[in-house]
Amino acid sequence: MKHRSSRGARTYRTATTGFSRDVNRTAILRLIATAGPIARKTMASRLGLSTATVTGITRELLAQGLIHVAEHAPSKGGRPAVLLELVGKTATVLGAKVAADHVVGVRVDLEAQVHERFESPFDAAADDAIERLGAILDDWLARSPSSPPLLGLGIGVAGVFDAAAGTLDSPLLGWRDLPLARLLQQRLDVPVFVDNDVNTLAIWERLYGRGQRYEHFVTVTIGRGVGLGIVAGGDIYRGHRGGAGEFGHVSVAADGPLCSCGKRGCLEAIVADPALVARAHAAGVLGRDEGIDALMERAEAGDVRAHDIYAAAGAVLGRAVSGLVNVLAPERVLFSGEGTRAWRWLEPAFEQELRAHLFPAASDVQVEVDPWDDTKWAVGAASLVLRATFNGPLDGEHTNLARARMGSTASAPAEVIDEHANR
Repeated sequence: MKHRSSRGARTYRTATTGFSRDVNRTAILRLIATAGPIARKTMASRLGLSTATVTGITRELLAQGLIHVAEHAPSKGGRPAVLLELVGKTATVLGAKVAADHVVGVRVDLEAQVHERFESPFDAAADDAIERLGAILDDWLARSPSSPPLLGLGIGVAGVFDAAAGTLDSPLLGWRDLPLARLLQQRLDVPVFVDNDVNTLAIWERLYGRGQRYEHFVTVTIGRGVGLGIVAGGDIYRGHRGGAGEFGHVSVAADGPLCSCGKRGCLEAIVADPALVARAHAAGVLGRDEGIDALMERAEAGDVRAHDIYAAAGAVLGRAVSGLVNVLAPERVLFSGEGTRAWRWLEPAFEQELRAHLFPAASDVQVEVDPWDDTKWAVGAASLVLRATFNGPLDGEHTNLARARMGSTASAPAEVIDEHANR
């Protein structure tokens, strides 16, 4: 099921501006980390950016203490080039993906490289679920090294966020009117950033993954639910009060099965894993206590009835995605989620129906499927902190706290570069 959350009305707006600049900043920081010490002119050439763009971004990174001047390259006449490098590993970030029965977390550096992975069982339906979540995260924080410093915690969760009230609703987890970010920030005493888990995945794709190459793409997740993250014009699109992306609740069958949202015929009620399992039970393909893993085993073994169930779901999904592509005109459709484990049985009918219903101008859209990896969702949550931290001046309390922590990592005053120098 696709839901969203954010971090409050005030920071919500500013944190989503200038995403293309964020991508440039991330690319520059990564290049310095992997190829430094490196000159600004070399960075501009390798990344295809203007010298002015590189100058402006490196000036900010210097001021934040993320990079420093390592040395000057030998001069071949004229002023020597300034070489820049990362200040050690500088800082770390925690990211956590909250599911109904477990929490997966990671500790990453400023390049979003995973240094440690955590996983804990969790019961979102428990009366004291938030207290237990806080305890899990508190334990992870205690186990993380004190150096380099921690900038903050990003959390991806299935939920609808009410920006006006600052509360999270998650039917999937059974949470209603929950001020999750505020409660956890008070408990943990670190900056906490919350967003819908599919949006965090799309943010990761845009900054670090397959979406770096595209200004317009959609991330579709399949599995227990059907999710959608939209990147339009290089930025995450959330719609009014964060309401965009309920792709799983698009009506595809007027007389279809009942959905968890209370409506009938939603896409999710037909193609998500619980719907496939229910259909397999009704058809006698699965025993009463068997689930999605058993259905995949049947398909792997060549059970024609299991193949038919996947083919029917793939056809419905293909028609639904064709409508999505016709409306949004993305350059790429990126699939992810645990449901992609069954893509080989979904794909033939999906591709047939997708291509049959695409508007001619969109007929060349490409679909990329990423193998399911729970860890990537946690890295996506960490990307919330990284993106906010790398942003220009932001006005949110938790963003300012994170940037203040980053500022404390500087080992020496930053050297200011003359933006007109040929370096």
